[in-house]
Formats: sequence, C-alpha cells, structure tokens
Amino acid sequence: MPSTTSKMHSQPSGRQILRHGLPRRHWQDLYHVFMTVSWPRLFLSFGGFFFAFNLLFAALYSLQANGIAHLNPPGFWGRFFFSVETLATVGYGDMHPQTIFAHIVASFEIFTGMMSLALIAGMMFARFSRPTARILFARHAVIRPLDAQPTLMLRAANERHNVIMEAQAHLRLVREERSVEGYRIRRIHDLPLRRSEQPAFLYGWTLMHTMTPDSPLAGATSETLRTDNAFLILTLSGVDETTGQTLMARQEYLPEDLRWQHTFADILSRGEDGIDRIDYRRFHDIEPLN
Repeated sequence: MPSTTSKMHSQPSGRQILRHGLPRRHWQDLYHVFMTVSWPRLFLSFGGFFFAFNLLFAALYSLQANGIAHLNPPGFWGRFFFSVETLATVGYGDMHPQTIFAHIVASFEIFTGMMSLALIAGMMFARFSRPTARILFARHAVIRPLDAQPTLMLRAANERHNVIMEAQAHLRLVREERSVEGYRIRRIHDLPLRRSEQPAFLYGWTLMHTMTPDSPLAGATSETLRTDNAFLILTLSGVDETTGQTLMARQEYLPEDLRWQHTFADILSRGEDGIDRIDYRRFHDIEPLN
C-alpha cells in the first residue's frame, strides 16, 4: 500500500510539517515530480528508464534465437545493444531483424521509444525554460525605531543584476489565535509595506512595515510570537526584462530569525571617484543599535 505519511520541508525557514492521510501517487503526477526533483535525480531517473527499457526489449528479442541477423556480441547483451540502436534509430547496418517476430518487436520498440523520447525531450525543455527567480533574501529581519516608530525591516536583492520590471512585494503574518468562542485558528494578517512596488528592481530593496498601534504586530515580542507559532511570509514577484517571464520568490522568517533593536549593515558606499558601490558580502550582516 502507498504510504499515507509524508514530510514537507520549508526550505527558507527549516520548518517541518508532517502530512497524514494523503497517499503518495507519484505515477499519477509524474510531470510535477519531474519538475520538482533535483537535476541529478532527474538524470538518474531517465538513465534508469533507458537501461530498464532496453533490458525489457532485449528479453523480448531473446524469445526467438535467430530473430536478429549478425548478432554481435552473441547472446543477451548483443540483443541489448541492438535494442539501444533501435531505440535511438541509429541503424549501423550490421545487425537487423530477419524474422517476422523480430520485426514486430522492433516496430513496437520504435513506436514506444519515439513516444518516450518525445516526452523526455519535452520534460527537459520544460525544466530549462521554466523561469527561476534569483532573489537574495537577508537571513534575518530586524526591528528598530524609524521616524520615532518601531519598524520591521527586511532586505532583498536581485542576484542576476538585470531589471525585474514592476516588482511587487507582499508581507503576511501567520499565527495561531483564539476566537471569541475559544476556538483555536490559524489566521493570516496582511502587513502593509511603506512601499510595496518597485518599478525597476535592479539592486537592493529594503522593505519596511511600520508597527503602528493598529498593526497586527503591535505589542508583539519574540516570546509572544513563539507562543503563537507565528512566522512571516515575504513574497516577491515581477517580470524579468530579459525574458519577459513572470518571476516569483518567497522567504519565511520564524521568531528566532527576527533581531530586535538591530539594523542592517550599510552595503552602499561612494568612492573617491564618485561611483556608488554595493558590497553584497555584507548583505546578511546586522548590527546592534547603540
């Protein structure tokens, strides 16, 4: 029976969630599986399929001893390599089917092989053409006074150094709360940003949420956020100017990822030549407030 327990890792924050009651049906959703597995596992899967496919047809050719002319090397492995040549439609000219049975098996192999190779080629194209966002998020978020108000600050940058047009950012707070009836529920609160849009996202972007009295974070502390199992979700989206494709990225921050009374290290400087420089080596650095 298929397993009904699976583990989901949230890569940005390291949170783990166990899911029960949903059987794994990978064979019914192969497209999603192949789009999400790592490149080494994808090539290993295709290589395993190629090897197993030719083993199967070598066994079929073995059902008739003289079905293939000029078999070289003789025996099973000769039929295996003949299957490889047939699948690839190479046709070196030495080995060839010489009986009706071998011709039928070869025809069936060519048909299924062409279909399989077409699916593999389509999957490889889909993997290579899928838009990926190279957005760099700071490891920590900071909370500090700004304009005499406590402000949550997050930092992001475009690693590709090209332009992401009409970039948009959304920040949400997810935490467990109790209703008036005492029912415990997980609620999602929108946290307004001082600027949630960037017409040309090229370098760095510091996103700020002012913790006003009506903010869902008003009065929150690191301890209360941990008690409520709260975390932040920051999502960025925009259009890649180079490819015209829509890019999306997200980052999660747990309570332990927040640094109170800290600020981000300044990464922008101007040299004596009047040229502005951004030092991404200090992108993740934070400093305590004096």
